[in-house]
Amino acid sequence: MPEFESDFLPEPGPLAAGEPRHLHWGAEALWQQLEPLLPGLSVEVLARVDSTNTRLLERARAAAGQRDARVSRPGELDTQAGAERTPHGRRAGDIQPCLLVAEHQTRGRGRQGRDWLATPGASLTFSLSLALAPAAWSGLSLAVGVALADALDPVDGAAAPRIALKWPNDLWLLDAPGRGRKLGGVLIETVSVGQHRMCVVGVGLNVLPQANEGLTHGYACLHELDPGATAPAALARVAAPLVRVLRDFERGGFAPLAGAYARRDLLLGQAVTTTVPEVPEGVAEGVDDQGALRVRCGQVHRLISGEVSVRLRDA
Repeated sequence: MPEFESDFLPEPGPLAAGEPRHLHWGAEALWQQLEPLLPGLSVEVLARVDSTNTRLLERARAAAGQRDARVSRPGELDTQAGAERTPHGRRAGDIQPCLLVAEHQTRGRGRQGRDWLATPGASLTFSLSLALAPAAWSGLSLAVGVALADALDPVDGAAAPRIALKWPNDLWLLDAPGRGRKLGGVLIETVSVGQHRMCVVGVGLNVLPQANEGLTHGYACLHELDPGATAPAALARVAAPLVRVLRDFERGGFAPLAGAYARRDLLLGQAVTTTVPEVPEGVAEGVDDQGALRVRCGQVHRLISGEVSVRLRDA
């Protein structure tokens, strides 16, 4: 029997006043498209949830019998070898993949604990969990960014892209070289489940115009690229490319995508500031085959994502 929640899965309790009518997500069609790529996948749509990443991490920890298991991110993954087996054995379904979509995410999270603000109906917020075992994790958020940007903004020939990628995990809508506004973001977290590591890829995309006072990086939305954009349509465009890039990354890492990333690199050639004491400022010189940002400050320094923050100096 297909594992999807048809079109809409309401959570207990009434919706808040003023929330829009529920969208038609086409969960069954989405499941039929993705399940051959991720056997065992379930697709769920929730009316309201605190955070899709948090919900999937909690499920993984519960499956592992370790509700306080450490959550890591690529770039800061623990290197402990031979994690202990899950108590009392395992069921095959414990590590089955899940695509979890929220119409309204009330406590969305970004990097470094930042809030991700999302308005019901005007934003796309979802997370994908799956067991992943790449040879190295470095560059995973960049690979995800490439897949999302290429799906939403296909570029042929010599045409310049409209969607740029800001290292290590943001999508921006370009206004000029090195200048633009934030369109979306990626948050990748992992947790050990028995002998496996579950990877949770969270994605937030601005779809329609909405209130954006006080946003540091400005506000951009898919409506500026496509006046007919909707959250379900955006999900349908990005879901399969996201799954494919995760499987490709597991086999070959970031190196095969380095060229595609360079084409959309917002920081390339730009003056930047960083939170690394040895590199307070410099000029970004692109990323290497491991996804590290190269910044020239006297000499070239390699920055690994982790908790490093990089900003355009003159933005």
